[in-house]
Amino acid sequence: MTHPVVLETQALILAGEIAEAESQLVAIAEAGGDQALVSVLDEMQPKDLLAIMREFDSSKESVINLVVSAEQFVDAILLERKYGEPIEKYVPRLRNTMNAVMHRTPASCAEILECLTERDEGIRLLADYFTDYHDLLQNFAFHGRFEEDFDLEKAMAPKRTHTFDAEQFDDMEQGLEAGDSIELARPAMSRSEVADGDWMETAWILRHEFQDSFELLIIEIQDRSRRALEAAHVPSPLPSGEPGVPKIPEDEEESAI
Repeated sequence: MTHPVVLETQALILAGEIAEAESQLVAIAEAGGDQALVSVLDEMQPKDLLAIMREFDSSKESVINLVVSAEQFVDAILLERKYGEPIEKYVPRLRNTMNAVMHRTPASCAEILECLTERDEGIRLLADYFTDYHDLLQNFAFHGRFEEDFDLEKAMAPKRTHTFDAEQFDDMEQGLEAGDSIELARPAMSRSEVADGDWMETAWILRHEFQDSFELLIIEIQDRSRRALEAAHVPSPLPSGEPGVPKIPEDEEESAI
């Protein structure tokens, strides 16, 4: 039998009363404990759960974000790609919503990433999450750090320049078709150095604990960059190194695995 609060919450969400819907769920936790709330969340439609989580982030916490299971969260967050919002609204909201749950505890990020990368749309959602930082993420993948002279404040600033041209992407794709894998560099920083509770820490965990998924993410990012370059019909403004690899001065290159 469906819990009465599930129906009440659904009606409140349809009426636009998101805060009141969240209050109804908080009352369940206060009365029966966190596990009682998790059971109720499991009965909710993912779209209703997402509607509530969208309203809360690390600056506006909700008990929902603290207790939602990895499976419940991933079922809900994957719906974000279907709303068709303008990217300038979609990406910040997606990142804030994901960070609020992924970085609630030191172990949560790996748990969420494990569940997310098992889904068909998981890699694409992660590529959306890292929008604005694709170049820095590729530097991290191929050179072990986010940029030549790592600076937290500078790294947090959105980066939109393209670093690859169409010929490089063609070479990369031919290599992948031949069965080659991307050669990833050993990270040159510890988790504590990038523990921002945001995209850099997420990238570090993904690279360390989910290497295959991280490699698929880099391929997805490079494919998006290639399509953008083809659409714009412009060559890369920067010098290039190996196919698909951002160029860093030779004396600064890290050894690769």
